[in-house]
Amino acid sequence: QVQLVESGGGLVQAGDSLRLSCATSGRTFSFAAMGWFRLAPGKKREFVARIRTSDSRTDYADSVKGRFTIARDNAKNSAYLQMDSLRPEDTATYYCGLARFRDDQIDYWGQGTQVTVSS
Repeated sequence: QVQLVESGGGLVQAGDSLRLSCATSGRTFSFAAMGWFRLAPGKKREFVARIRTSDSRTDYADSVKGRFTIARDNAKNSAYLQMDSLRPEDTATYYCGLARFRDDQIDYWGQGTQVTVSS
């Protein structure tokens, strides 16, 4: 079974930066896209960023545009999320997702990594 493991979360101050990593283990395969989602207390899971394998196009939620950057390493089936100018509103558990064939349907999820931004 394919596993996704996120890392890089932590406790930071507003304005600081963090870099999240999503590593795969087990069987490797080609994929349509990788992305990041987040879940904050009292809120529904929300889309953060996506990168497509075929053309490397990226998409971002309006709330993170200009602050977050998604990247990937196709050879390693890994994804990264560089988060700059963090705000308290970014506090959430961040999940990595892998879409195998449809870039709008996540087939595998990681367990999440906690990001806490203090004022």
